[in-house]
Amino acid sequence: MEMEMGMGGDGMGGMMPPSAPNGMPMPSGGGGGMAMHMTFFWGKRVEILFSGWPGDRGVGMYLLALLFVFVTAALVDCLSSISRRPAAAAGDRRVSNAVLPTTLHAVRLGLAYLVMLAVMSFNVGVLIVAIAGHAVGFLVSGGGLSKGDRSNEPEAPTKAMDS
Repeated sequence: MEMEMGMGGDGMGGMMPPSAPNGMPMPSGGGGGMAMHMTFFWGKRVEILFSGWPGDRGVGMYLLALLFVFVTAALVDCLSSISRRPAAAAGDRRVSNAVLPTTLHAVRLGLAYLVMLAVMSFNVGVLIVAIAGHAVGFLVSGGGLSKGDRSNEPEAPTKAMDS
């Protein structure tokens, strides 16, 4: 049995999705929920990563969500600096030596995608704490300024230059 498709080819028979009072389309699930923003906005009524979280649960839950995004973004940069460190023995090519860096890389990418999805909530507060978290993570992890990295320091003058 074939279904007749509407003009949009979506199986809805040409019907438009219901609209919220502000003119934004409602979620397909029907029963009222928060509309998804498509532009950046300020406000504590936002859904980040999970349906209903933090939602309308108050300022405390919003701040907890912002803290989660901040810590996750900082952790992404810390893991990034760990994965840039050279391996202990370059000549040793055992599979066991590749498992830990590969696992750290996978965890770092997973966390980075979580931060990206949180920013896609289009909440300006989430964007600011994500950027701040990346900055703090970069600062904490050394960011090229660690004690062992001397590539950015100018060379000391030699005695030949003094003569």
